[in-house]
Amino acid sequence: MKFWFATGSQNLYGDACLKLVAEHSAQIVAGLNGSKALPFGIVQKPTLLDSASIAALFRAANADASCAGVILWMHTFSPAKNWIAGLAESRKPLLHFHTQFNREIPFATIDMDFMNANQSAHGDREFAHILTRMGVARKTVVGHWTDPAAQAKIAAWMRTAAGAAESRKMRIARFADNMRSVAVTEGDKVEAQVKFGWEIDGYEPAALAALVDKQKKSDVGALTDLYFKVYTPEPRGRAKADFRKKTEAQAAIELGLRAFMEQTDCQALTTNFQSLTGLRQLPGLAIQRLMADGFGFGAEGDWKTAGMVRIMKAMSAGIKGAKGTSFMEDYTNHFGVGNDGAILQAHMLEVCPSVAAQKPCIVVAPLSMGQREDPARLVFTSKPGAGIACSLVDLGTRFRLLVAEVDCIEQTEPMPHLPVASALWCPRPDFATGIEAWLVAGGAHHTAFSYDITSDQMCDWAEIMDIEAVVIDNATNIRSLKNELRQNKNM
Repeated sequence: MKFWFATGSQNLYGDACLKLVAEHSAQIVAGLNGSKALPFGIVQKPTLLDSASIAALFRAANADASCAGVILWMHTFSPAKNWIAGLAESRKPLLHFHTQFNREIPFATIDMDFMNANQSAHGDREFAHILTRMGVARKTVVGHWTDPAAQAKIAAWMRTAAGAAESRKMRIARFADNMRSVAVTEGDKVEAQVKFGWEIDGYEPAALAALVDKQKKSDVGALTDLYFKVYTPEPRGRAKADFRKKTEAQAAIELGLRAFMEQTDCQALTTNFQSLTGLRQLPGLAIQRLMADGFGFGAEGDWKTAGMVRIMKAMSAGIKGAKGTSFMEDYTNHFGVGNDGAILQAHMLEVCPSVAAQKPCIVVAPLSMGQREDPARLVFTSKPGAGIACSLVDLGTRFRLLVAEVDCIEQTEPMPHLPVASALWCPRPDFATGIEAWLVAGGAHHTAFSYDITSDQMCDWAEIMDIEAVVIDNATNIRSLKNELRQNKNM
């Protein structure tokens, strides 16, 4: 992906000024690209002088699949009426960068020529007005182009724009329907395609089972051998042959799933333990490994969470020292003394090993749901650290993205009888308020969790997608939250 950098100006100040504008723009683009702070490259575009050139730029950006977003800066004064036609056609994420070429005012030498050629304070306000007047969604970053803080904000927005680009082309495979009688995992798939671009298609589990059965024994054996090298086998009293046989079943499922996802060009998937026709086990270790490779997942047919996991995986791809992103579920509370407590996060099988604090173990254990043989899964505890948990909620008339800031804590108490991966986290601003806020806002029990993405980035994604975003953080209080939800309902 690339990001375009376009500078606004006009013909009022002559060719010498326009030459300077182009030179300054080129130096800014080169400086940003050379900073090593940005995850994607920036491409400089010619200076925009009139309505025709501006409209042509946005049409070209819309048509270029490699363009993930447009960064806009007004070097001089650019009359905002020139931008109306182009902005009306814009379909790519926009970032308004309020910077200027010079960091400081040259007090001893400043004259009107300098003023005319370096009036971003003037031009960007005119530009921001028309963005606001037209209701154009955009990210605004203020700072000198050499400042690491400004570069970091641009980098974070780039990742959000990459998530938006991924959203517009995403396909989600649903093996069977969602879990029967469950409300929160239901949703309007047509509206999701209109809003987010998600194609959400249903498939019979038997179609997957047919691919699983076609896998060569040699390939299944080789993948199982890899499992035993990468992870720690933990038979827990099972016969060696039975332990391997059960693990091989997951290897066959993984190979079948990868073949299916490639054939259908899907980037996310859901399963349902109530519908496993033809499969020996509920996919567990297989799903965990697909998530580790960037696929989205949601359990019990939860396509909304599957889509969000995929988007957050795409947004965090390539982050140096990334701590991980995963599907999660609120399972059980630990009520401490007073307002001290934590929520145990887990699922039947499917938590991504990217969040593991230690080398995962392979465990084969009974699963009461699904009425299939005991499935193999990876067992571990999650890293300590700050993160966010996201729930995309269908409210019938609109979507709401609920984002909760949480602190994952070290699990010091052993849980030797719990054969699943888990995390233990404390919601912000405190245990009781964080949970109450989540309940009041209608958050789901399934979430897309990440250590590497911020609540601001997810709010930017929601703005690009034109949906409501609600954040639960250290500033949250219930009275203000209820007022916010009430106001959002009436918008």
